[in-house]
Amino acid sequence: MTDTTPTLDLGPQTAALARLAEGVTDGQLADPTPCPEYAVRNLLGHLVGLTVAFRDAGRKDLGATTDTSPGSALPDIGPGWREELPTVLAELAEAWRDPAAWTGMTRAGGVDLPGEIAGLVATDELVIHGWDLARATGRPYAPDPAALQTCHDFLAASVDDPSRGEIFGPVVPVGPDAPLLDRAVALSGRDPGWKPRS
Repeated sequence: MTDTTPTLDLGPQTAALARLAEGVTDGQLADPTPCPEYAVRNLLGHLVGLTVAFRDAGRKDLGATTDTSPGSALPDIGPGWREELPTVLAELAEAWRDPAAWTGMTRAGGVDLPGEIAGLVATDELVIHGWDLARATGRPYAPDPAALQTCHDFLAASVDDPSRGEIFGPVVPVGPDAPLLDRAVALSGRDPGWKPRS
């Protein structure tokens, strides 16, 4: 653990995401999202999968859940997703409350990485995909302020990384006075003004 990357309680952000998911109706599952290849059901399936993977990465419980590349198949929800997602979100938050989760090496998405980087990636995934889900379903979104700041700083630090194109789209220009969430979303390669086509 470095002095510049303290542990972060992911509980408030996972709770915000669980509340968003609870409001998704069955009629919205086929709707488009800001992720061009994902309908809402695919985004929710991705959230279940990444939450399990980063829960296990935090626990250093490495295996099939942490070895699978997120792009290996189009994710989808199972019949019990409404019960499963909030459960695994709470388990992820609990796993990352252990300072040991942020130290040493771990694995997620088939990639070995330091624990503190895995924690930052998990934070980014929870914040940005929360925005994706809120926009796709027309819900208000207020991410946890600490998680949002961490997400923004993580994305800002990757702007000049030549490998970022493997994960994120090109940065979308926004004004310096734009809200922090808009700036984080833009850094992830999304248009903060995205709305479903009416």
